[in-house]
Amino acid sequence: MKRFQALLQGKTLDRALVMGILNVTPDSFSDGGRWVAESAIRRHVVEMVAAGADIVDIGGESTRPGAAPVSVEEELERVLPAIAWVREETDLPISVDTSKPEVMQAALEAGAAMINDVNALQAPGALEVVQHYRVPVCLMHRQGTPQTMQLNPTYENVVDEVKAFLLKRAQVVRAETGLDTNAIWLDPGFGFGKHLEHNQALFGELDAFVETGYPLLVGVSRKRMIGELLGGAPVDQRVCGSVAAALLAALKGASVVRVHDVKETVDALTVAMALL
Repeated sequence: MKRFQALLQGKTLDRALVMGILNVTPDSFSDGGRWVAESAIRRHVVEMVAAGADIVDIGGESTRPGAAPVSVEEELERVLPAIAWVREETDLPISVDTSKPEVMQAALEAGAAMINDVNALQAPGALEVVQHYRVPVCLMHRQGTPQTMQLNPTYENVVDEVKAFLLKRAQVVRAETGLDTNAIWLDPGFGFGKHLEHNQALFGELDAFVETGYPLLVGVSRKRMIGELLGGAPVDQRVCGSVAAALLAALKGASVVRVHDVKETVDALTVAMALL
């Protein structure tokens, strides 16, 4: 909690924050169905806390390529019990990974402390929720929808276009909600409407996002790009590659890394920072 608050206050941290992923969905690309039962969720959260997680990010709707949307009611049925169980196990801040204003509001009322939105608060009513509750947000870039985003993503200059989109959304959020810069995190959206070459270009120029002054969140954990860089490695063989990417992102200035493998990532960051 202290490190989370320190980032919001613009203080220098000894390492990037580690956001542990908790997908309470049956169809997420990496761990769909693993963290659905109460006992499994509680156990996983305890493990993430012990491993050094700084934030727990709970998602109730898969946004993998081709994923089908779920109703507000179904997402709430997944997310709200999970928030309650996580809140009972830890006082770490909870982020809710959703694009639906109704889910945002209910999650914040239930104890979430942050909104992580792959749609960058563009849904009608989303800005109003953030304005009312005054919580930090993460704005992500995405080209298309989960059903279409990987069909034919095209850019003239992916870095310039993604950066321009995120800065525009951040300016809107600041104007509409009054949030400080440190409470608005930017996520380039690796793999969301981007081919490998787009992802590589974005990663190669992370400094362009760091220089905006907004905290940068990088989420590449176990994604297809990691598998492609490893010659087609399946999801369960992408841990080392994911940790390497998270470490590199942190060294390039990312304030937050969003990961499945908390212990491995925290260990890598701790050793790297100590040796540097």
